[in-house]
Amino acid sequence: MKYQYLSSAEIGEKIRENPIAILPIGAVEAHGPHLPLGTDNLLAERLAEELASRTNALQLPTLPYGQVWSLKNFPGSINVRNESLINLLVDIGESVHQQGFRLFVMVNGHLGNAVALKEAARQLYQRCPGLKVLYLFYPGTKQVMEAVRETKAAHATYFHACEIETSYMLYLAPEYVDMSRAICDMPQIPALADVTPTPWEEFTKTAVLGDATLATREKGEAIIEAALAAMVKLVQEAKEGLPKE
Repeated sequence: MKYQYLSSAEIGEKIRENPIAILPIGAVEAHGPHLPLGTDNLLAERLAEELASRTNALQLPTLPYGQVWSLKNFPGSINVRNESLINLLVDIGESVHQQGFRLFVMVNGHLGNAVALKEAARQLYQRCPGLKVLYLFYPGTKQVMEAVRETKAAHATYFHACEIETSYMLYLAPEYVDMSRAICDMPQIPALADVTPTPWEEFTKTAVLGDATLATREKGEAIIEAALAAMVKLVQEAKEGLPKE
């Protein structure tokens, strides 16, 4: 159920019934010629919507801006500083806790947000002892991703506008994918990129890290459903571990 469509008169009872708030967090950045700038927002929002449905939780409005320093010089990208994102997440977390939520689940659609989400969760741990915070980024997907992938990953940690992320979009938001413009771009990412700030234009002109032409809805479904199963389990375990009132 979507939080923003409830009235002030309705919300209190809904929170008492199931005090779980799910916040989708994305970003606005280049995703090659075949995916929209808001790809991470779409993925986070639709994942959160499905997770909320499967856990009877309330879905908060999407936070649509993220830390995209690596891609900030590409046309269309909008970057916010980690400090800004951390402060906003802490403010939101404190506010939902004040409203009566006891479990705050951040569903992240953009890897660049990970540092800010972890720090925000730590701050909320100190400030709101009665609030459990989860930060989720496609958990439980490593094995299935390796099983369906046809090409070697361009990087050991991140993927972008490639066979994998395009498959996610084909499953969750196919109406925004233009496969006629999908390309294969296998950049050579230097080892130094992992240990020093490196704008992505130094190794890619497209923001595509792999072969997007190999993306399919079926691959996306397999990985996303594995992620959702893991997310549901984590939410249920966290809820069961909450202190009894």
